[in-house]
Amino acid sequence: MSRHRNVRGYNYDEDFEDDDVYGQSVEDDYCISPSTAAQFIYSRRDKPATFAEPLEEECGYEVTDSAADCFIPTHQLTEVDRARLNSCLDQMREVLAESVPEQAMVQAVLDTKFDVQKALDLVLSKGSKQNVKTKNKDDVILAKTTKGKTRDSQSARMESEIVPKITKMTVSGKKQSMGFEVPCAIAEENGHNNTPQKGLLPEDASVASGVLEAVSKSTLSSQVVHVSEEQNVVPTSAKKSSKAKLQIDVKAELEKRQGGKQLLNLVVIGHVDAGKSTLMGHLLYLLGNVNKRTMHKYEQESKKAGKASFAYAWVLDETGEERERGVTMDVGMTKFETPTKVITLMDAPGHKDFIPNMITGAAQADVAILVVDASRGEFEAGFETGGQTREHGLLVRSLGVTQLAVAVNKMDQVNWQQERFLEITSKLGQFLKQAGFKESDVAYIPTSGLGGENLVTRGQSSDLTQWYKGNCLLEQIDSFKPPQRSVDKPFRLCVADVFKDQGSGFCVTGKIEAGYIQVGERLLAMPPNETCTAKGITLHDEPVDWAAAGDHVSLTLTGMDIIKINVGCVFCDPKEPIKVCTRFRARVLIFNIEVPITKGFPVLLHYQTVSEPATITRLLSVLHKSTGEVTKKKPKFLAKGQNALIELQTQRPVALELYKDFKELGRFMLRYSGSTVAAGVVTEV
Repeated sequence: MSRHRNVRGYNYDEDFEDDDVYGQSVEDDYCISPSTAAQFIYSRRDKPATFAEPLEEECGYEVTDSAADCFIPTHQLTEVDRARLNSCLDQMREVLAESVPEQAMVQAVLDTKFDVQKALDLVLSKGSKQNVKTKNKDDVILAKTTKGKTRDSQSARMESEIVPKITKMTVSGKKQSMGFEVPCAIAEENGHNNTPQKGLLPEDASVASGVLEAVSKSTLSSQVVHVSEEQNVVPTSAKKSSKAKLQIDVKAELEKRQGGKQLLNLVVIGHVDAGKSTLMGHLLYLLGNVNKRTMHKYEQESKKAGKASFAYAWVLDETGEERERGVTMDVGMTKFETPTKVITLMDAPGHKDFIPNMITGAAQADVAILVVDASRGEFEAGFETGGQTREHGLLVRSLGVTQLAVAVNKMDQVNWQQERFLEITSKLGQFLKQAGFKESDVAYIPTSGLGGENLVTRGQSSDLTQWYKGNCLLEQIDSFKPPQRSVDKPFRLCVADVFKDQGSGFCVTGKIEAGYIQVGERLLAMPPNETCTAKGITLHDEPVDWAAAGDHVSLTLTGMDIIKINVGCVFCDPKEPIKVCTRFRARVLIFNIEVPITKGFPVLLHYQTVSEPATITRLLSVLHKSTGEVTKKKPKFLAKGQNALIELQTQRPVALELYKDFKELGRFMLRYSGSTVAAGVVTEV
């Protein structure tokens, strides 16, 4: 038994000095119902902090269970009476917490012969002079609590002597209200205020008698409300906010948030091995987003794996396979802050096998950084046909990115030569102009990802400073202009990932393309055509009440089966759903292709986060590049560089919008056997 005694007498408060009350952490809030928490989770607020007070004050604080022994000579009370006294004290503490001294409570219980309700009345009536303010509340409560109260008040009297705390809470037969410590009187009062009355008593007489008892009770409950205001801070604010959520003025909130820092989605693209992950990993490290300990760990691990120069890339390449192969395979996401913006960074894969993943990343971006390798032979390999520099440049432009920063990386390998820098920028400049970028929207920055030169601060190397006086990479990112967000349009979110969350429901992540969303709103998922409720919204790993166009969010959804949701589904406003079809017409621009496109040509349709097999069923007309006039009807084939109207048919239904209504949701890419053949916009569905 000695073992058990040690555990029983152990003072847990010393271990849990922090305010880390179980069951109340922000994220887990919705995983456990408050009534469960009240019953089963230990909370330091339930009992007075036994060892916190100085011991001289009153012997009553030393050991709560033996409170009776301190004030009353033991020979006056029998064993049964002492047990009843302790039981009554426990119940009173539940209601009063530490607001009334132990002595007064013991005295009141003895005076009222172990009747808890009367004892509470007695204790509270002494302090009633202070509570004039709560008079008005009483009338409201009285009016609402007169009905259906009699059963409770009578049963409460009978139970009060015998029923312990937990059973008492369940017996009261009312729905528990939000909050962790739910004192009985409050539970009843909340039950009456918040839940519709189901079991009203039919007899008038009982109601009349209820009035009398409710009067005495309402004085009690008003004081209880007063006393336990501290306890109920969490629940009341939660209740208020749930009502307030419905009226959030998102536009005003958005202006307020943008008054702080603006959000920008940035994608990093470029040929494989141009140094994208290393460049951005080093930038994050210099900004302090990766601490020294983690960086040291990566350095040691990469040395062990024989890839010492990959240490910074490991900041963004987190999976084992990516690290082993030394290439990025999926889009790595993270966030960092510049002086005026909050940047969501997407590190896209450069390898041509993973271009579908890169399209997914680029479709969610507002601006891009194109990383090119300055070392001899490497730039040419990436830029000539078959290299990814051109393809990535064309892809991001086709997906609606207009501002571009070109990071000419690995300049330290060519000793920061100005000639090499100018040679690269002139070649790229011509190509990007053809691709549709304005010269004013493209900036060129010489950098070294591994050495960290010219990333966060202007370059210090004398070879560089003698000819380059422009921005460093961070200043350039900071100077990007954020695009217009279509907050006024109906809600649209393309699913980039689906996963099961702990607790009920599941999570989807993606970028909100248009409109805004608040917690608790109903959403419609297309193509499955199912509705669900948004139970929680997470932005940059922090729970929020609302989110608007341009935000990368994670939504927790309930009321729907996870099996029905795939990557590429679109969540929309049930009142204004998105169009779903298998056939649509589009205007396309044909890229450099080897095989001309004919009727019946099989392609992969990449649209937002979807990749869907499709067939070109009709070639309608060839259009003039600049004016858009029809130059030839019903062509037999389409050659490179042509603009044309075509009709596409997909195997499964896809959710699309017309380009003129939603620019973000009307763009798509067509790929065939590993290369991009065309980019297009939806003209009719």
